[in-house]
Amino acid sequence: MGAEANKKTDEQREKENRLASLYDEYFDRIARYIYVRIGDKNEAEDLAGEVFLKALESLKSYKERGVPMQAWLFRIAHNQVVDHLRKATKIKTVPIDTVQIESREDPVATVEKNIEMERVNEAMQKLTPEQREVVRLRFFGGLSSKEVGAMLSKGDGAVREMQRTAIEKLRGILAREC
Repeated sequence: MGAEANKKTDEQREKENRLASLYDEYFDRIARYIYVRIGDKNEAEDLAGEVFLKALESLKSYKERGVPMQAWLFRIAHNQVVDHLRKATKIKTVPIDTVQIESREDPVATVEKNIEMERVNEAMQKLTPEQREVVRLRFFGGLSSKEVGAMLSKGDGAVREMQRTAIEKLRGILAREC
């Protein structure tokens, strides 16, 4: 039994090490994904921290069944967002005049980017919830189509098709607004 206990301990340590390296690589992505959903940067960072705490608490029960650990983290993040929004009395939005982008760009270019992002956000509301989720995970979360597919229980081909359809729809909506 001693060898079996050591094996479990080694497996647990390996999972913890993987989670620690994923924290370094994915914390900002998860925080950005949450921010896009809730509109509050500080709250998004807090919730991203909670994602990793929940993951650490659930690590013993985590088994890789074809779903990479980072997709599992985004599933936890998705659930955190759903819980947060359920508890919130109203959905917070980010007024365009409060968005600050730290850059060396020309202020006019920054304002134009902010206006364009507002247009994209409004156009995103015309997508199906599933299409919005694919776009958020792929572009704001930085996940591959395979990782998104694992999260949504879909093949990566189906995810790519949903993404293509969503992008085409967004292009059409944005082109009509010009």
